[in-house]
Amino acid sequence: DEFISSPPRKTVRFGGTLTEILLKYEKGDTTDFELLKHQLSDPDIKDAQIINWLHEFRASVAYLTKELEQLVNILLKLPWLRRSREVVEEYLGFLGNLVSAQTVHLRPCLRMIVSQFVPPRITIREDDVDISDSDDDDENISENFDTCHRALQTVARYVPSTPQFLMPILVEFFPFINKSERTLECYVHNLLRVTVYLPTLRLQILELIIEKLLKLDVSTPQQDIEDAEETANNSASEEKSTEEGLFDMEEDEDRKGNKVVSASTERMAHPLAERLDILMTILFSYIKDVCHVDGKVDISNTKDLYRDLVSVFDKLILPTHASCHVQYFMFYICSFKLGLAEAFLDHLWKKLQDPNNPSVIRQTAGSYIGSFLARAKFIPVVTVKACLDLLVSWLHKYIDNQDTGANAYCDVALHGPFYSTCQAVFYTLIFRHKQLLDGNLRKGLSYLQSLNFERIVMCQLNPLKICIPSVVNLFAAITRKYQLVFCYTIIERNNRQFIPVVRSGTGGDLVQTCTNPLDSFFPFDPYILKRSKKTIDPMYQFWEELSAEDLENLKEPIKKGTSEDEDDDFLKGETPQNDGVVEIAPNSYESNTRSPVSSIGSPADCYVPYPL
Repeated sequence: DEFISSPPRKTVRFGGTLTEILLKYEKGDTTDFELLKHQLSDPDIKDAQIINWLHEFRASVAYLTKELEQLVNILLKLPWLRRSREVVEEYLGFLGNLVSAQTVHLRPCLRMIVSQFVPPRITIREDDVDISDSDDDDENISENFDTCHRALQTVARYVPSTPQFLMPILVEFFPFINKSERTLECYVHNLLRVTVYLPTLRLQILELIIEKLLKLDVSTPQQDIEDAEETANNSASEEKSTEEGLFDMEEDEDRKGNKVVSASTERMAHPLAERLDILMTILFSYIKDVCHVDGKVDISNTKDLYRDLVSVFDKLILPTHASCHVQYFMFYICSFKLGLAEAFLDHLWKKLQDPNNPSVIRQTAGSYIGSFLARAKFIPVVTVKACLDLLVSWLHKYIDNQDTGANAYCDVALHGPFYSTCQAVFYTLIFRHKQLLDGNLRKGLSYLQSLNFERIVMCQLNPLKICIPSVVNLFAAITRKYQLVFCYTIIERNNRQFIPVVRSGTGGDLVQTCTNPLDSFFPFDPYILKRSKKTIDPMYQFWEELSAEDLENLKEPIKKGTSEDEDDDFLKGETPQNDGVVEIAPNSYESNTRSPVSSIGSPADCYVPYPL
């Protein structure tokens, strides 16, 4: 009775078993083979059918040679991920059997798995145009990704050479930057997951991700991001005032002030900045997770990751001018241990002083040293002093070698690394002078005097003429206050020599010959991406704007009775109108890299009058 009442087991037969069908195909009888392909391609194929087929294919992988590539491709297109657990397990078993018996199919298997690293695509039709992008509402997306990584691990277990075949596929499938944020987020997250179980690929995967981030970064200048935010804020304010005028006339001020607070405030107005923000957040999370075990920094893991990141930094970041955010992955990992920060500074120092390096790389290394020392809260004063000692000592030796030679004149093309180092020293002093003098003023002043800034400033190479004006102005104010060197005579002379000269070019166009020759920037200018800046801000030294009291103090040198006191009008002129705050601070000279006025913590350049 049981036998009669039970349904027959579902099997797939077109004139025999799968083996018989494949043998018939080899002899030229393709009828059953075509039916087989048709059933496997059926979009309405049932789970039970898939399981039965896969069970037979697992036992027949020896027949799935290169000649049956078309059939294998159909099997790889089966919708196995969004099926029952039984289908998934059977499919993983099939993949393992296939790649171990027929490695010729390794690449197609890897391509199939990597193609699932992004959310499934959906097509929306708008105005007779098909708009295709990721389906962000797939509830099982996380589980599907887990299964993909299981599949990849299965393949790698059977074929040890998987990593070398996988990397070109990961590069090929990286989504374009105009894809949705969710698509990019998922793909980058999955790439980083691969590094956990295929550690030999970590350096190449980090290089790939950071290269893509860098392209995003340099194509979204900081000024564009700020402009987009300002426009969005103005639009939001206008909408809010309109709504309040129509509907909220009786609301009190407190409620009005808190009305427009939503998740949208986390979004960046600039679409590429939004993508960059999301991806930088993922990268920071990855660095933290790799370096920490049970909430504590794991020295071994951290050192290994540091080496990989420094390698990527040297290859991609250091030669790239005007990136604003991506380089902060080095800032972040260095915050975990002082030893890492010191190793990074030592690495940059070696780049700077090595004459075999291109001048532009040496200059950029100098910019990184100055910006890192100035902005990293986690670097103690003792390390700052050690770096200043190295840098200033090198400057004095450079002057010794150049001051009497044929090239002892102001020329950034000849002495670019020297000027970059001068600027790094000036910039560091501007940010750190209070800490250097804190506690014991006499001892601090003695240390600063030992650096002999006067010789550097007065030398024939004339660094004050080349360095960014905002840095020069603040350096002059601080060194004057503490009687270290009086820069204003030189600044005045430089300004007289630096009058813009406009001459006619050969084609009749007007050519302005006077430009700032030191094309430099501060790599760790304020970080403005909303989500990921939460990781950076706690360890970041913002510029403290000079209040009216600070300015008064800067006017008064420490010692009285010196010749400079006869005219103590260092900041004479218009009285600051913005509640006693004057926005002067060092930042990048070039308009495409400098922080605009609205940047918190790094106000724009402004001209500081010097005493006559």
